[in-house]
Amino acid sequence: MRSKTKLSNAGLATLLAALSMLGPFSIDTYLPAFGSIQASLHASPIEVQQTLTAYMLSFAVMTLWHGALSDSFGRRNVVLVALVVFAIASFGCASAHTVHYLWVFRIMQGVAAGAGMVIGRAIVRDLYEGAPAERLLSMVTMIFSIAPAIAPILGGWVVYHSDWRTIFLLLFVYTILLFIGCYRYLPESLPVEKRQAFNVDFLWTSYRSVFKSPGFHFMAGTIACNFAGLFLFISSAPAFITQHLKLDAQSFGWQFIPMVGGIFLGSLAANRLAGRLKIARQVAIGFMFIISAASVNLLFHFFFPPMLPWSVVPLFFYAFGMSIVFPGVTLLVLELFPHIRGIVASCQSASVTLLSAFVAGVLAPALDHSVLSLALGQFGFAVLGLCLWYAGRAYYRSRSDAGHR
Repeated sequence: MRSKTKLSNAGLATLLAALSMLGPFSIDTYLPAFGSIQASLHASPIEVQQTLTAYMLSFAVMTLWHGALSDSFGRRNVVLVALVVFAIASFGCASAHTVHYLWVFRIMQGVAAGAGMVIGRAIVRDLYEGAPAERLLSMVTMIFSIAPAIAPILGGWVVYHSDWRTIFLLLFVYTILLFIGCYRYLPESLPVEKRQAFNVDFLWTSYRSVFKSPGFHFMAGTIACNFAGLFLFISSAPAFITQHLKLDAQSFGWQFIPMVGGIFLGSLAANRLAGRLKIARQVAIGFMFIISAASVNLLFHFFFPPMLPWSVVPLFFYAFGMSIVFPGVTLLVLELFPHIRGIVASCQSASVTLLSAFVAGVLAPALDHSVLSLALGQFGFAVLGLCLWYAGRAYYRSRSDAGHR
């Protein structure tokens, strides 16, 4: 069944951004509640930290399938089913009486949360191409960037005035409203005649083609490393804010507002640059900000202790550059296999999420004892992302030259 209501570009961007917000709302809103969850469920700090890791791992695994399912059963249908699953999981999190039950429902949330983000990119590319697609992607990112800014602030406010379970009840209500909006307005961008057969042979061939492509690994790796450099600070936010900056649970805005401001303004810049500059030039500008910000962050914390505002200013410029790079490289990834864009979007999202899960579960706990260590990790990801981008460009140039011989 298709939506009968035609959305404007701004309306579609808003709806797709609202779907993508499930991810940051699921993570950032409950970060200020770690202490409350630990006390309420009589859990250890590492057990509470693993609720995030469990979510990220299930999110990463399932993002491999959202796109494939949408290629076979339609974009809109898969989104609606995922929203139902997420609503049930959110209510389960609010009802959990042990940390082990919380792990189970967080895994269930992770299974469903990525559908909107993955399928949203496929919807954009189904409906648009070239500069219009890049503009719409950047518009989605601009609107989406509101979530990481308000989520930790909302979470801190809820923990102060109520109980951590209220956070998940609010997620439940948000998901119900989002389901109603998608049921009424989300278009089906993949007609039945263009859908792929859902069978093991086809899926195996498609996934193998994507994962055997060096171009995919170079371009998807660029996006994943750029985000990992920022996510290292996001997943370390409880330690960064309360231990190193000596702030309370209601002060997470000091970290998240600059980051989100960078994402919003970087996406706005990408929107304005789309069609005016070649993608390679736009990406180069973005990396100039990323590398400069990571370098300043590292040098400052080598010589000085963490302090406001200087410990958060580099995060703004890093996020700004990351958002300039993102839409152009994303389109290059989706164009690798035009007939299975849903699967490609899934694989690209999975690469980001798997690396983020490693960051949250392994790297952040290992590095959050000092801001200098976090800055060094961020710098490493920034340099690796730049290397992957130039390796990808060299790979495509070599293929282009071979094709003209």
